[in-house]
Amino acid sequence: QALEDASITFTDALKDRTGVVLGSGMGSLDPVVDNVNLFNNKGPYRVSPFFVPMMLADTPAAMISINYGFRGPNMSVATACATGNNVIGEAASIIRRGDADVMVAGGAEACIMPLVLAGFSVMGALSTRNDDPQGASRPFDADRDGFVTSEGTAVLILESLNHALARGAHIYGEVIGYGTSADAYHISMPHEQGEGAILSMQRALDSAGLEPADINYINAHGTSTTLNDKGETAAIKAVFGEKAYDVPVSSTKSMHGHLLGAAGVLEALICVQAIAHNTLPPTINYETPDPVCDLDYVPNQARPAKIDYAMSNGFGLGGHNATLVLGRYRENV
Repeated sequence: QALEDASITFTDALKDRTGVVLGSGMGSLDPVVDNVNLFNNKGPYRVSPFFVPMMLADTPAAMISINYGFRGPNMSVATACATGNNVIGEAASIIRRGDADVMVAGGAEACIMPLVLAGFSVMGALSTRNDDPQGASRPFDADRDGFVTSEGTAVLILESLNHALARGAHIYGEVIGYGTSADAYHISMPHEQGEGAILSMQRALDSAGLEPADINYINAHGTSTTLNDKGETAAIKAVFGEKAYDVPVSSTKSMHGHLLGAAGVLEALICVQAIAHNTLPPTINYETPDPVCDLDYVPNQARPAKIDYAMSNGFGLGGHNATLVLGRYRENV
């Protein structure tokens, strides 16, 4: 769908200059479970000969390259729930350094299976509002108790500005800045004061050549866990200072759940559409304010606003942090 929407005519020469960066937080676990059962119950010779290719994290990126004949840079990213943002940031960096004209940047996750849900559950990461699934994801709310797992795929087509202009492309927006960092703190807990997130956001602003006051909207990582939302709020305050209370912040995971490695690409797409339509996406299920999380979270209803620059955060287990700054395309700027 993304390639159809882009309407690019791929010559052999352009295929040499078209690459793929795909990411997934979990990879494909169904083949692992299925083939472990085959191995244990029927022996090693009943394991599928396709097991290893199906299991490898690089297979989605490889298959896109194979199916479309793209011979440019091709790689996979796995930085847990920061994957989607890293995918877009690295794909844009490949174009900026001149190694490609077009990049397919996407995230894919198929994680709704008993083993994964059990693992997250025993970690205490999931909401236990099983009797109220629609209200379970409530980022920044005082009664938040964990995230809601979802799955899916999102793909963006990035290209150099010169290439897009030369072919008369419809330009949805621009990747203006990118920052990434590590907490260097804990394998599963984010830093309580968001030290790595602060670095990531500041590096994205520096990369974009912007000041905090230039940002009109922040798409928060906002998982609806106690620690993430507290730490992300602290990080936003550290980077934005008093401006933090003026810039709207929302978590669309309240509506679509947490796609893990695909979340960042979907949320970048949402940011681009928010910019195009001058509309702030809401944080739904926001009912009880948390004194520690006291910013403008665009509670429960979308609202109109002029958005020229949006920041989107993605943070992952292991302390991975990645932040994008996305902007409205403006001619002659």
